[in-house]
Amino acid sequence: MDNQIVFFHESCLDTLDRMIMNQQKVDLVITSPPYNMNLRIRANPKTGKRTFCSRQLDKNEFSSKYAGMDSTDEDKLAFHDNLPIDDFFQFHKTVLEKLLIVSPIIFYNIQIVTGSKRAFFRLIGEFADNLKDIIIWDKKHAQPAMQTGVLNRQSELILVFESDSNQAISRQFNDNVAQFKRGELSDVWMIGRESKKSSTNQIKHGASFPEELVRTILINFSKKNDLVYDPFSGTGTTGFVCKEMNRNFIGSEIIREYFEYSKKRCGI
Repeated sequence: MDNQIVFFHESCLDTLDRMIMNQQKVDLVITSPPYNMNLRIRANPKTGKRTFCSRQLDKNEFSSKYAGMDSTDEDKLAFHDNLPIDDFFQFHKTVLEKLLIVSPIIFYNIQIVTGSKRAFFRLIGEFADNLKDIIIWDKKHAQPAMQTGVLNRQSELILVFESDSNQAISRQFNDNVAQFKRGELSDVWMIGRESKKSSTNQIKHGASFPEELVRTILINFSKKNDLVYDPFSGTGTTGFVCKEMNRNFIGSEIIREYFEYSKKRCGI
């Protein structure tokens, strides 16, 4: 029997609310949420005071991540990836609270940029009791800084949360979760981004997961026929690898182009 691969064209909050209402559980969450990349800091030329502001974007360039809060208009189902810090924090707080209800373990990929760092550090503190570990994803080459005095960005973080805070207090993963033996896996993963030629992802997406990263998580933290959820499924990389590795999958994606491409990529 083939494993089930399902994508929903909707906000992850809608999918999660339905899961919670139906008491549906998953075995694992793998996701790369929005980074708030387009929130910038500008200095007032007169006072020198530095404040947050939005970087101007082409009107068709939306984040593929955000939920359509209070709107049924598809054109408004995405933000420009530039939420005010407090709103950005609250959005992720709500998503994580719901994910911890439906999944025992969550892999939450983040990047520390100007528009996200305060909110993500607050999230780490807010969910400290559920934070199991932090994995450093070394992408093997650095993203050049846009200005002097700024470190080149070569790594991202994967926050690992457990719903059982009594278990999360220890760094030791439960035997029914961890599929690796002592000494086999470190907390630094050197996995480069895929080239266009090597990837099965043939659609433009600014922050797609490498397939190897998903495989590493599935091999070490899941079993055949487990149910995996990606609340920000983008171009369907997690779903594609789940199908390849005989896992069941649910994904939520608000951008129709990515949603349709994901289904095609996974043969749905």
